[in-house]
Amino acid sequence: MGEGISGEVGLAAAPYDQWVLLGPAEGSSRPSARYKHAAEVIQDKLYVVGGSRNGRSLSDVQVFDFRTFIWSASNPTRDQNQLNHENNAADQPFPALSGHSLVNWKNNLVVVAGNVRSPSTLNKVSVWLIDVETNTWSALDTYGKVPIARSGQSVSLLGSRLIMFGGEDNKRRLLNDLHILDLETMMWEEVKTAKGGPAARYDHSAAVYADQYLMIFGGSSHSTCFNDLYLLDLETLEWSQPETQGAHISPRSGHAGTMIGENWYIVGGGDNASGSTDTIVMNASKFVWSVVTSVSARDPLACEGLTLCSATVDGENFLIAFGGYNGKYNNEIFISKVKPRNPVQPRLLQSPAAAAAAASVTAAYAVITATDEKTRDIVATDDLDIKGAQPVNSSKKFVSEIEALTVEKCKLEYRLAEVRDENSKLKDKLDMANLSYGELAKELKSVQDQVAAEGSRCQKLEVLFLHITFDSLRL
Repeated sequence: MGEGISGEVGLAAAPYDQWVLLGPAEGSSRPSARYKHAAEVIQDKLYVVGGSRNGRSLSDVQVFDFRTFIWSASNPTRDQNQLNHENNAADQPFPALSGHSLVNWKNNLVVVAGNVRSPSTLNKVSVWLIDVETNTWSALDTYGKVPIARSGQSVSLLGSRLIMFGGEDNKRRLLNDLHILDLETMMWEEVKTAKGGPAARYDHSAAVYADQYLMIFGGSSHSTCFNDLYLLDLETLEWSQPETQGAHISPRSGHAGTMIGENWYIVGGGDNASGSTDTIVMNASKFVWSVVTSVSARDPLACEGLTLCSATVDGENFLIAFGGYNGKYNNEIFISKVKPRNPVQPRLLQSPAAAAAAASVTAAYAVITATDEKTRDIVATDDLDIKGAQPVNSSKKFVSEIEALTVEKCKLEYRLAEVRDENSKLKDKLDMANLSYGELAKELKSVQDQVAAEGSRCQKLEVLFLHITFDSLRL
């Protein structure tokens, strides 16, 4: 990690592809350290909303100005249009929450889901709007099939639609459902996708590429962390697992990601044993992973529950990381100036069915081409003899059989992938059952200990009663 910079030097002094500490201006104090917060950049300002510290959710909105390097508390007030609602007061603070998602929509902050302590929002996903111009907040009414409340979900913006995937509900059940909220109509829609999607998970990352594909990476169940990559075609609603190239990426959960062009940057996270030290990037058009830089194992960036945003300042792209927890809560900003990367020729993205068909056609074409060349040689050497044409018919029949077998092989491979995915989901259910069994076993042991203690106490009382009775008889 490079040396820190401050407002006196400016962002331009940051080196390419290295993390540096961004110190606040003199006299400006950092906000409370936290993790599982949410952050977004709007017009040269970083907005940090909520989070968790020492088991308590936070309700503050903090703002960092990249021009002045000054931190300030926003303290938004309730929107005047909602003051007539029951129990709504102008000084009512923004709800305390953690594990939520934050999206910049039309230069306003849309807050979705998360752990909320309000009794009225325990069962369904809540949505709030923070107007940064008027510094007011409002609770938005949503319609349709509103999803169950959750945290650790991913929320991605595509046009005026929010795409929400997965998370963990209030009963600690893991989810892999997909919901879309139209911000123009505030209507929720539950989307049914084809089989073969990601196993239920939370604390993963997601991004939209080419306005058509939703990418899901990593996350965890209650027993394991993932390093898998899934792709959802938002037009066909088919899932696929593209074959990636480049660096090997370790499993991680609680990381953060952001898109810059066709490059998906990911930092932080962990695998329940240690924090991830590498900052990685995937070229979404070629599915090639690369390691941008690495930090030490005890570095604040090797943590879970941090946020990662991107911003363009004076024509340069920057990654902006804030907060997180790695045994210690963090409240510092780290930035990395993004080195321009050479564009690569996009790979054609296909659904599983299309990929199987394309593979069979390609294989058949290769065999036919090779066979036709051999056939032409046979015809030429036999001086157009009728007998020389017989291998041509035989070869064509052979090609047809090969093509049929190739298609069947692709179908079997696709079915095998579905079976493996189903096995993975069953394993997650088994893990949850084992977890519940363990908790019930602990409760049973506790009750047994209480019963044993009460039995011992009763026995002592009986002995005492006999002694008293015996003493009274002697008198």
